[in-house]
Amino acid sequence: MTEEEKRLHRACFTGHRPEKLERMQWLIKHDLKKEILRAIDDGITVFISGMARGVDIWAAEIVLSLRKSGKPIKLICASPFPGFEERWDKDWKDRYNAIMAAADHTVFVCKGYSRSCFQIRNEWMVDRSARVIAVYNGEPGGTKNTIDYARRQGIIAVQIKG
Repeated sequence: MTEEEKRLHRACFTGHRPEKLERMQWLIKHDLKKEILRAIDDGITVFISGMARGVDIWAAEIVLSLRKSGKPIKLICASPFPGFEERWDKDWKDRYNAIMAAADHTVFVCKGYSRSCFQIRNEWMVDRSARVIAVYNGEPGGTKNTIDYARRQGIIAVQIKG
């Protein structure tokens, strides 16, 4: 299968950290699961998570849960750089590490931290996807930049209210 054919069966996630979200976590997770199931129905079999706290971690956990329940899907973790999670609290670190261990494939998009590493990671994910599932609160920042980049590339960006 060519890279372009693989891309047609992939979706990635973008969204805010929990403290930037306006809606309750359980509602966002419910809507994320709905969009993931819709993507599966549309032929998406591989999901890419950028592994940030909040939306990325929740989406990855949902994908792993659906995979465990029998859905024929895979998870790719696209962490921006090794040690990305080091300054997080224990709960988020534990969740990050559990997801990385359970993923079908993991990648560190950059060798280390840089000011541009998050945008590089986001573009890496979009460039390998046919769809972006975004949880967006309407504010400028990385999530908006990722949605805008996807649209410039002709990639569908499905938005969930954040």
